[in-house]
Amino acid sequence: MVDITGHIAFGLLFALPAWFLWDDRASIGFILLAVVASLFPDIDLWLSRWFHEIIHHHGVTHTVLVVTIASIVVGTVLTGLFSTQIDNWIQSERFDTSSLFVFTTIGFLVGGLSHLSADILSAPDISTPIEPFWPLYPQPLGIDLVWYNAAWINIGFFSVMVVAHIALAYLTTPINHRYRLLPK
Repeated sequence: MVDITGHIAFGLLFALPAWFLWDDRASIGFILLAVVASLFPDIDLWLSRWFHEIIHHHGVTHTVLVVTIASIVVGTVLTGLFSTQIDNWIQSERFDTSSLFVFTTIGFLVGGLSHLSADILSAPDISTPIEPFWPLYPQPLGIDLVWYNAAWINIGFFSVMVVAHIALAYLTTPINHRYRLLPK
């Protein structure tokens, strides 16, 4: 399991295509959803305090099933409660209700799946490996490619992802845009 910085970096990695799919604010909204969701599966660290008999770290919240259900719930809530505010903030893209639901659901799903991917690459060193395809495939998966305490990997990867997002924001923003990083 990578640390928080590493999970955010994986969320940023999985959200990179947003710069090619939407305009600036929509891309940023998608990326923010993915980054928040990249931390979601670790909610089990909090839930296990109250439900320690049934919930443990790298358990049910680290499955594609739960991440998908949570993404649908988040997409429904954001669309139902904040569709006007999201549409007003994004400005450049106009979403109808169904496309906003898909946008928010996929944004959260991308981030949640990035977390599972990061834990597959790093989980077995200090924690139990995850079973991401439970209940269909209840076998643990773990590659143990990244050591949890390797701060240079987590911070280095995060730094690379931030630079990649800045570069893509610059490259995909039209020259005449008012938020262009460099003048014409």
